[in-house]
Amino acid sequence: MNMDPYQVLGISPDATDEQVKAAYRELAKKYHPDHYGDNPLSDLAQEKMQQINEAYDTIIKQRRAGRSGGARSQYGDIRNLIRAGRIEDAEVLLDGIPEAARDAEWHFLKGSLLYKKGWLDAAAEHFSAACRMDPANQEYQAAFRQISARRQGGGYAAQPRGCSGCDMCTGLICADCCCESMGCDLIRCC
Repeated sequence: MNMDPYQVLGISPDATDEQVKAAYRELAKKYHPDHYGDNPLSDLAQEKMQQINEAYDTIIKQRRAGRSGGARSQYGDIRNLIRAGRIEDAEVLLDGIPEAARDAEWHFLKGSLLYKKGWLDAAAEHFSAACRMDPANQEYQAAFRQISARRQGGGYAAQPRGCSGCDMCTGLICADCCCESMGCDLIRCC
C-alpha cells in the first residue's frame, strides 16, 4: 500500500523538519509494539509502526535529496544550531550526512561542535582535516590556529571558562575533605 508519508505522520508537506521529527516521535511512542505485549492489537501496532518508520524515512530522504548541493544547504542549519547551543541536534544532522559527502565544511562543523562539547583533541583533528581539504578557507585556518595556539601555550587550560555552581561546590567538597584529613572541620573552621 503506497500512502502519502505526510498523511501517515498526520502533517502537511510544508511542515518544518522539527515538526516532522515531533510527529514521528509522538506516533512512535503511541504505536511502539513494546506497549502492546500479548495484546491482540500487537500485530496491528507493529504494522502501524512499520508504516510510521517508512513514512519518516521517505520524508527525510526526499528532503535531503531536494536540498541543493546535497548537504551544502543543510550546513547553514547546522551552523545555526551550533550557534544556538543545540549541539545534540546539530550532531544528529551532521552525522546523518553520508561519509562520501563529508567535505571540508563537514569537518569544520564537526570540529566546532566537538570544541563546544569540550573534546578538544578530536576538534583539532577535524579542523586540521578541513584545512587540508580547503587550505584557502580563512575560517578553517583561523579555527585551526586558535586551537593549535591553545595546545602550544601550555595546554587547554590557557583559556578561562568561568566558574559554575558545580565548580564552586566541587571546590568546597575538596576543601572539606582536605580539612577533615588534617583533623579539622571546614564548617567550624570558617
